[in-house]
Amino acid sequence: MSNSDSYYSKDILGDEFQQKTLGLTDDYEGKVIATLIRRTAQPECSKAVLYIHGFNDYFFQAEMAKSFNEKGYNFYALDLRKYGRSLLGHQKVHNVRSLREYDEEIGLALKIIRSEGSSKTLLMGHSTGGLIVTNYAGSHRESDLFQAVICNSPFFEFNLGDLETKLAIPFLSFLGRLFPDIKIPSRFSRLYGYSIHKDHYGEWDYSLEWKPHGIPKISLGFIHAVHIAQKKIQNGLSLEVPVLILHSHASHRENEWTGILKTVDAVLNVDHIRKYAKKLAGEITMTEIENGMHDLMLSEKPVRDKVYAKIFQWAEQTLK
Repeated sequence: MSNSDSYYSKDILGDEFQQKTLGLTDDYEGKVIATLIRRTAQPECSKAVLYIHGFNDYFFQAEMAKSFNEKGYNFYALDLRKYGRSLLGHQKVHNVRSLREYDEEIGLALKIIRSEGSSKTLLMGHSTGGLIVTNYAGSHRESDLFQAVICNSPFFEFNLGDLETKLAIPFLSFLGRLFPDIKIPSRFSRLYGYSIHKDHYGEWDYSLEWKPHGIPKISLGFIHAVHIAQKKIQNGLSLEVPVLILHSHASHRENEWTGILKTVDAVLNVDHIRKYAKKLAGEITMTEIENGMHDLMLSEKPVRDKVYAKIFQWAEQTLK
């Protein structure tokens, strides 16, 4: 069945969420799909947002969708290939060799959104999703299918020391181009998951199968894909549409649980975000969120209320 002929079905989130499977081009692992999730605004409107999740993630943030709906936006999200709803039995999770592979599902989703009546679309991404949408905007400068980009704590640099960043990552990236399936320890802390999931110190309920607290290993191919995309940002990517970049006021890393992890970015270094956002060429707005977590939309309610207020104020001015 072609994508144009396929219908939406009820999504696992219920509550007026629907999903559609997008058939994509086969790759080095075989069959590939992505999943488009939507929740439309009432009454009908002509604005939309397409949300791209981060690494070790999938779309589960129902509150975010409803917040956009209430402000007159049709909400769409992608579970990218090999994540969440889109992970097939023969695939390795998040196994891509270039972040440009995601261009296929993003482009298809944007076309579907336009065909369903939205004439103005915000392209929004969190963390690795922020890196993906920034690069997508930079490589699709002639597209009229999106009018602005929003980045929620974008992954513009690995959160490592200078020596590892300058020597180890380029070397691992080189190896990843040659031997993409080799895996190395990820050093991905379980504490961030503890800070957001309801079974520990957070308030959010999501699948620990699709978004586990720990990731023991990561493929060199994925490191290569991220590194190449980051270099484009760091070298001063040019963007034609307005971009809003949001990040926490501070970063903090711990080896044991402490409550401060609920008020900082515990995954990325916000100094990196500031540094490389300034290298982007175009109409760039940077906004610091006091006490924001890595995923700003999962911060404590007073904080995320401020995040939504900033986004909607900026979007209203941008999409006039």
